[in-house]
Amino acid sequence: MDGVVLVTCSGVSNTGTLTTQAAATFRQRHPSALDDVVQARDLAPGAVPAGGQVIVLDGCTDACGRKKLEGLGTVPDVHIVATDLGVVKNSMAEVRYDEIARVVAALREAV
Repeated sequence: MDGVVLVTCSGVSNTGTLTTQAAATFRQRHPSALDDVVQARDLAPGAVPAGGQVIVLDGCTDACGRKKLEGLGTVPDVHIVATDLGVVKNSMAEVRYDEIARVVAALREAV
């Protein structure tokens, strides 16, 4: 494998914001675990190098990150959905620390 790329949700709801904050927290705690973090809205052909592990972190079951990645011809190796971890999608609610911790723990298991 040539590295690990994390694709996060680009949504503006609490769960979308949570994926961005959890990715930043994970990267801060484990700086060598990921080669790159890409928001789904920034995905373009070649954004994910061939041969590496791709993890998609979506905020909800709409799975926008996974769909955008698959639209570029890449199937994620791991797909994590914040709402599957018990986080409730609630429009513009504030992201809570315990939710970030829950998602970071799931990322740690995946990497």
